[in-house]
Amino acid sequence: MTGFIVTWDVDSRDPALCARVRRFVFGYELRNNGKVYRYPGFVDREGVRYVGQSALFVTAGQLPALRDFLHSNRIDHVLFAASVGSIMPC
Repeated sequence: MTGFIVTWDVDSRDPALCARVRRFVFGYELRNNGKVYRYPGFVDREGVRYVGQSALFVTAGQLPALRDFLHSNRIDHVLFAASVGSIMPC
């Protein structure tokens, strides 16, 4: 699968921005009266892989959504052309 490694840096002194990024990337859960509501994050999309802290692999089709989020939050980021193989069982 070909695409891009996208890395970014968020100032940890801005907790609101850190929370926005975490929610966008990983999603969130709400619990209400014993029910759990899961809202998937960007990493749950087809063509997106979590690489490490502040780094994702994304296919060209998913790149605009990620870049739109980063631009709208004024988060500097860097892209590297990349390819990854299939996920192997442990």
